[in-house]
Amino acid sequence: MGDQQLMSGIIAIGLGLVTGVLLFVPFVAVSYRRRGSLTFGRGLLWAAAVVYFWAIWTYTLLPLPDPETVRCAGVNLEPFHFIADIRESLARSGAGPRAALTDTAVLQVAFNVLLFAPLGFFVRALGSRGFLISTVTGLAVSAFVEFTQLTGVWGIYPCAYRVFDVDDLMANTLGALLGSFLALPFFGRRRHVAPAAAVARRVTKPRRFLAMLCDWLAFTLLSVAITVGIRAFLLFVLNDREALNRDDYSALVGTGVAFLLWLVVTLVSGRTVGDHAVQLQYDGGPLPRPLARPLRLLGGIGGYALLGFLPEELGWVGSLFVLVSLGTLVFSAKGRGLPGLVSGQQVRDARETTPVQASVPPG
Repeated sequence: MGDQQLMSGIIAIGLGLVTGVLLFVPFVAVSYRRRGSLTFGRGLLWAAAVVYFWAIWTYTLLPLPDPETVRCAGVNLEPFHFIADIRESLARSGAGPRAALTDTAVLQVAFNVLLFAPLGFFVRALGSRGFLISTVTGLAVSAFVEFTQLTGVWGIYPCAYRVFDVDDLMANTLGALLGSFLALPFFGRRRHVAPAAAVARRVTKPRRFLAMLCDWLAFTLLSVAITVGIRAFLLFVLNDREALNRDDYSALVGTGVAFLLWLVVTLVSGRTVGDHAVQLQYDGGPLPRPLARPLRLLGGIGGYALLGFLPEELGWVGSLFVLVSLGTLVFSAKGRGLPGLVSGQQVRDARETTPVQASVPPG
């Protein structure tokens, strides 16, 4: 049992990390639009919530049994049946009241309560919702888990391989309610009100670094997705394994398509995907926009992407580019970095109103 719980924890952390990577850029963008910024503490809370989400599923559904050897489990539709189970267990052991603290039946109920307490905590801390929504959310999630078990993972198995227990439903819901209470001193409604998201904020170097990270991560995920899609098409649609073995262009196509997308976005808005995520804007400078905007791209993720087309023996050039980019980020004003230096532009909060040079008629 201990090995199974350890494995479930490892799977939950692994799935949480994968989910966190895939959702990182959308999460940053939503945070800046709804709250105006992103703090390290809130990011850490969301990371914990993602891991917790997967932990619920791994602990309640895994390990999946072999369909050939699955045994149908029973159903308990009697509320508070756990009381009789605890009495019977204590009577069978012949121990006193202190033994209840280590009794299996007691610990089972306590675990079901504790399992859903973080859910209520996260609903209040991250969703700014009260006791009612936390409790209803706990009931809904618990019901979905229980019915998933009852239906044999919605028909994958011929019958339930784990017991559908109405007492578990009650204990999980109670846990969500208690979790909401625990979050109240730290994340009460009044303390959790965010400042106006439309208010411009100071451009900091960590914010610029976050924009660079969003650009790199989103660019990498898109190019990899296109590459994998091309290879999957060759293998599963064309069924051409020989073409797959001699494939030397899918990665180039993936990188090229991603680069073109970033180029279009930058030419139209003057901002890369990462700039959009953290609400930054490059503008101004002596160069005309049609020239400054592509230079802004080449000073950032665009330049890094193009250097990836170099032969393998020149891979050190890309590493040098990254070091120079980080160095100029640290030592330049507001962290405008290499994009600002090569384009001559300044970086500002995109929510600032740009001064307009009005023409004044003579006289």
